[in-house]
Amino acid sequence: MHYLLNKHVRTAAEKCPSLKSKRVSPHVLRHTTAMDLLQEGVEQSTIALWLGHESIETTQIYLDADLAMKQAVLDKTKPPDVKPGRYRPDDPLLAFLKGL
Repeated sequence: MHYLLNKHVRTAAEKCPSLKSKRVSPHVLRHTTAMDLLQEGVEQSTIALWLGHESIETTQIYLDADLAMKQAVLDKTKPPDVKPGRYRPDDPLLAFLKGL
């Protein structure tokens, strides 16, 4: 499998020279495909089945969000309406946390 993949990467690098400096492996292709499926809205459980994983936890390794996805999420948030500085919880919150 590695031989065939390397053969096709070399062929593709003739049209896309940046591939010469990339590390392309079956694992990289799996990860890339899983990320593409996630970005297209495919559910994680479906991706887990497609990858042949027994649990979604295993699939989560492949689905660590890339920087563009993280930025998109951050862009949807708004800063909290608080003054900058160190957060100091109030007494009821501290009591609740101590009671856990």
